[in-house]
Amino acid sequence: MLTEQEKLDSLTRLGIELSQISDLDILMERVLTRARQFANADAGSIYIRENEWLRFAYTQNETLSQKLPRGEKLIYSTFKVPIDTRSIAGYVAATGRALNIADVYRLAPTLPYHFDRQFDAATGYTTRSVLTLPLENSGRSLLGILQIINARSDSGAIVPFTEADERVMHHFAAVAAVALERAQMTRALILRMIRMAEMRDPGETGLHVNRVAAYAVEIYEQWARQHHVEEQVVEKSRDVLRMAAMLHDVGKVATSDLILKKPARLSDDEYEMMKQHTLHGARLFMQQQSDFDEAAGIVALNHHERWDGSGYPGHVDYRTGRSLPGFEGPDGRPRGKRGREIPLFGRIVALADVFDALSSKRTYKEVWDEQKILAQIEQGAGSQFDPELVAIFLNRFPILQAIRRRYSDEV
Repeated sequence: MLTEQEKLDSLTRLGIELSQISDLDILMERVLTRARQFANADAGSIYIRENEWLRFAYTQNETLSQKLPRGEKLIYSTFKVPIDTRSIAGYVAATGRALNIADVYRLAPTLPYHFDRQFDAATGYTTRSVLTLPLENSGRSLLGILQIINARSDSGAIVPFTEADERVMHHFAAVAAVALERAQMTRALILRMIRMAEMRDPGETGLHVNRVAAYAVEIYEQWARQHHVEEQVVEKSRDVLRMAAMLHDVGKVATSDLILKKPARLSDDEYEMMKQHTLHGARLFMQQQSDFDEAAGIVALNHHERWDGSGYPGHVDYRTGRSLPGFEGPDGRPRGKRGREIPLFGRIVALADVFDALSSKRTYKEVWDEQKILAQIEQGAGSQFDPELVAIFLNRFPILQAIRRRYSDEV
């Protein structure tokens, strides 16, 4: 276990580590992991401020995770609590003061806040020590709440968080808040781009793209595990993939409303014009200055390719729209990419996008039945989708369903 001074010295390195993560969800996962390591805590959660509410955004629990089969993840639901003094997180958010509670089951009844025992009752977990801190920016505006649970001694016993833990975690929270604010700004910029597309295509919502992005990361993680990809590569790829997947259809901003909002079936000419959104999206990232630009361009261009080669836009120079030499089909048009000619990120987002379309209500369709969705995806293996990715999808379906509920249109 690190000494207090060693922990303080490592905060500089932590700042550099967190600054290299751009996506908000990936960052929250890393922040909570590092927070638990710093304080040797068994569990923890992050709440994000949304106006006068705190949204339960991310959680970890080592004890419960160890009970799961290898490779499985905790399935949890999101919820909101008001920023007031009735809950522990709400109290810290409302007052700006941290709470270090030795045993939440022994809180004095005269205190304004209380501990909600529902989670413990549902899971069989026992929460004892809880350290809750505000995540504030340099202007002291509240960004969210960091909560770590059940400090452990060297022997593994559950103990209270010490004053030294609290001092270190105050410094930790300050470093994490800087990274969190930057990631929130990045997410806000991406969602503004999505809202531009939503003005043209009502189906392109923030919830839709968050779901597609989260599905894509889950599928990629399992693919990477099966292919023994180095952890450092996985971490970097998860970050850029999640943001790139959110912008898969951003090229629709250049598509005519007459096509996007047409209530009837598109004519052949209109369909050809609509397919151009893949090229428009790729062109937005033509001036590549980062791994994100490259990934976003790849996803925008390739997420409508099909495993059997019948997708679009095919082997085309996205800058000019012309077929690449030697890749013309019998009709002179670009031949569709097939199999592993389609970049991995494009194959993944193609599957994630279709799944969300099938499981979401649209003006032209209702939500499909779960078994019908599974049958459709399975039927598409080897024709529309990469068979290996379909196998991963089917294996991870409970996790993907939990993601869908987390970003539900009804929340």
